[in-house]
Amino acid sequence: MNISHIEHVGIAVTSLDEAIPFYENMLGLKCFAIEEVADQKVRTAFFRVGQTKIELLEATADDSAIAKFIANNGGRGGVQHIAFAIEDGVANALAEVEAKGGRLIDKAPRKGAEGLNIAFLHPKTSAGTLVEFCEDPNK
Repeated sequence: MNISHIEHVGIAVTSLDEAIPFYENMLGLKCFAIEEVADQKVRTAFFRVGQTKIELLEATADDSAIAKFIANNGGRGGVQHIAFAIEDGVANALAEVEAKGGRLIDKAPRKGAEGLNIAFLHPKTSAGTLVEFCEDPNK
């Protein structure tokens, strides 16, 4: 697989309305997109920092992965995942990880925020960090 860069860092928050002002007013970043990803039960907000993005994730349902992450984190948000941009296709990267004995959450790419094809690796494969593969939006 060919990883071109860190596509984004996903940060779970209890409220986009409460979190966005910190990134805009304190850090001087500009939120360039807010969207709901219904099948993942989240609302997202994006900020660009160079070539990398910050993705804030707010749960839209109590049974979502983000709601569970926050509950397991004492009711607080925090860094939830890191996403790598894959130049030669998310499906190819998944196949390579699986061939090397890695565990996958997603067996095939699916649509995520910004319409990108995404897939997640199981944290037991990646030393406890949730890793996301994203199609490289520049390709």
